[in-house]
Amino acid sequence: YCSLCNSFCYIYRMKNKSFSLQTRIFVFMLLIVVLASILIVSVTVFQNRSQAKEYHINRLERKEHAIKKSISYKLKEPGWSIETDNLKYIFRDKIFEISNTHRLEINFFDFDGNLLISSRVRIRNEKNEKVLSKTILQELKNDIKTHRVVRETLMNDEVYITSYSYIYDNKNNPIGIVSIPYIEESKFLQNQLNDFLRTMFYVFMVVLIIAILIAHLLSRYISHSITTVSEKMIETRLNKRNEKIDVEGGSREIHNLVNAYNSMIDQLEESAVKLAKSEREQAWREMAKQVAHEIKNPLTPMRLTVQSFERRYIRDNPESKEEIREFSKTMIQQIDTMTTIASAFSDFAKMPKPKKSPINIVEVTKHAVDIFSEDYISFLSEKEEIIIPLDKTQLIRIITNLVKNANQALQEDNTPRIEVRVLENDSSVQISVSDNGKGIPNDFKSKVFEPKFTTKTSGMGLGLPMVKNIIETYDGSISFISEENKGTVFTVVFPK
Repeated sequence: YCSLCNSFCYIYRMKNKSFSLQTRIFVFMLLIVVLASILIVSVTVFQNRSQAKEYHINRLERKEHAIKKSISYKLKEPGWSIETDNLKYIFRDKIFEISNTHRLEINFFDFDGNLLISSRVRIRNEKNEKVLSKTILQELKNDIKTHRVVRETLMNDEVYITSYSYIYDNKNNPIGIVSIPYIEESKFLQNQLNDFLRTMFYVFMVVLIIAILIAHLLSRYISHSITTVSEKMIETRLNKRNEKIDVEGGSREIHNLVNAYNSMIDQLEESAVKLAKSEREQAWREMAKQVAHEIKNPLTPMRLTVQSFERRYIRDNPESKEEIREFSKTMIQQIDTMTTIASAFSDFAKMPKPKKSPINIVEVTKHAVDIFSEDYISFLSEKEEIIIPLDKTQLIRIITNLVKNANQALQEDNTPRIEVRVLENDSSVQISVSDNGKGIPNDFKSKVFEPKFTTKTSGMGLGLPMVKNIIETYDGSISFISEENKGTVFTVVFPK
């Protein structure tokens, strides 16, 4: 059995990589059944032999006790002087009677190991001879408590258990040694064991067949769910929509695996959206940088040329002074407009480096709101001072951009209202800019922070994307809620 197990383990280690999960489950279940059957048979055989050995030893003890009692009764009868040499005369006939009663051979020895009398006729007719070894005699003498020795020998393919012990007279003095050989007759117990093993074999074959069926079905059931998950994982791609897995009747572990995969799919889709958005923003930054560069290059020479033209022709031709001045003013205004556009592209493309220093966010926000002169713009704060690490210039840029957008979203047929509020909690500071303007349509809400998107008739749609980039540079976030024809609330959150 050990060789079989070692061989199996060796093959398993050598072929482990080529075995499928279904095959491993199938093989291991069969191996468990086989090993369990082997263990049951081994324990049964060992227990049977132990019980048989214990049965024979106990039976010998009972027989020995009964024989000694018969000997004691005989020694109490009047007649012969109870001495060692007289034992062969005292038990000359009685020894056969006792032997036949208990169906055991009985031998008497003196303390030198010489045979005095035996229930075997063949020995009785022989001369007395020394048949007990010195080892047995010495052990009997050394065992002060019981003066008893038991020996097990094999003779003619039969196991003999022989007990040697002292016999005593009526005054409890030792007068000799009695030897009682006992043959272990185990045919009945062995037949019972054989019947049990035969029954176990039939039961094992039935259990093995059932185990093969159960192992096959169970391994297919387990591997089917895992195969489904693995196939879906192989088909998973970043550039396409991946389907979630729906497994019915699976185990808790399979459901945990499926839930982990489905959660991974959700995260993958979110990452894909963020990646696409980031790539679009990066592309817009590169384009904005290039556009700003191309626009700015000719603007400065154009401004200088117009100004030079204005000075020269006004001096040489005073009559056309107003006309030329009007022309140059218009040209310079258009050049300034183009410069503003180029600066906006440049600002969007070039993100500011974070410059953090402790500022009073309440004071800076109020200062940014005070830039606007409209009466309907109000500022509210629960505290007069909230210190957080930020860049003062960038914060003013954020507030003014949000207030300007809110101002442009107001409707003429409504009482305008813009409110800037600063709030604080344990971990962050919130700045909200709310208006009662026309709001943002539901179809446009997902595009608010995308470059080039705008709902206004003028503008380039770079303000909110720039604001969002600045806020995220300082580990903050921006969100909004809006309802058409009721207004919009933008909320900026900065961690403390």
